[in-house]
Amino acid sequence: MKAIHLAHVAGLCLAASAANAQTPVLSVLTYDSFASEWGPGPEIERAFEAICGCDVQFTTAGDGAALLARLQLEGPATDTDVVIGLDTALTARARATGLFAPLAQVGSYDLPVAWTDTEFVPFDWGYFAFVGQEDTAAPRSFEELAASDITVVIEDPRSSTPGLGLLMWVRAAYGDRAPEIWAALADNIVTVTPGWSEAYGLFLNGEADAVLSYTTSPAYHIIAEGDATKRAWMFDEGHYMQIEVAGQLASSDQPELAAAFLQFLTGEVAQAIIPTTNWMYPARLGPEGLPEGFMDPASVARPLLLSEAEAEAIYAQALDEWRAALSR
Repeated sequence: MKAIHLAHVAGLCLAASAANAQTPVLSVLTYDSFASEWGPGPEIERAFEAICGCDVQFTTAGDGAALLARLQLEGPATDTDVVIGLDTALTARARATGLFAPLAQVGSYDLPVAWTDTEFVPFDWGYFAFVGQEDTAAPRSFEELAASDITVVIEDPRSSTPGLGLLMWVRAAYGDRAPEIWAALADNIVTVTPGWSEAYGLFLNGEADAVLSYTTSPAYHIIAEGDATKRAWMFDEGHYMQIEVAGQLASSDQPELAAAFLQFLTGEVAQAIIPTTNWMYPARLGPEGLPEGFMDPASVARPLLLSEAEAEAIYAQALDEWRAALSR
């Protein structure tokens, strides 16, 4: 299966390279942590370049939600061939731009939900959670958190997909009570950062008791650092799911190469890189399963996820509720 998949991708790459006398360049727009030296980008770049005869060049634009803002600004004139790092709370707006090309085929994935999208491929997924130190008494809900003296760092929903995910999480869990929850949480929030990396750094530096991150984040500390002192706080009202996606730009001057890259990103080699570099669940789980130290995704008793249409419909109101609470 692996050999057949790689042979198919390599064939697409060779066809793309043959059409270009010089080494073709594939421009990939993604978020900061994906392309960082400790993220999955460098390993995926090396692995794909080994079979494509091309030069993969990553450009970053902060956190996930900032990617869409950049593409909207650049429009059809963008030099981007592939974007990595949108999620299902953004795909409706991304689709509405008309900038993305249809997929050659829709694959099957190891996700908790069926995947039928014809423009975006999932490459990883996870559940949002607040992560704190083991010596902090973990709240069991947003309401318990709001009633406590615990301080947290969160991300801005206008630039960050975790920040946007938190808006969706509160709305999915509490519905019309969302403004009440935000008003109660306002005193717990130390600061709002543009992206995940800044927020997590503040938490690690002791600037807050906890940070908005993922249930998978403690796996990094366990596996990479041998540190089991970080905990993902499990909330009774459930946890909101994030599915991160990639897409090919319709204006790409390397359409065959871009399509081959998307196939590679969701193939066995790249998917095996994801867990211990991006610290998320892979969209396709290999035969070896998850590395030891990862929380079993089935341990989230109440998964929450709004449809693309639902997420887009509530976005403006949810953002207004968030801004109103934090501006008091």
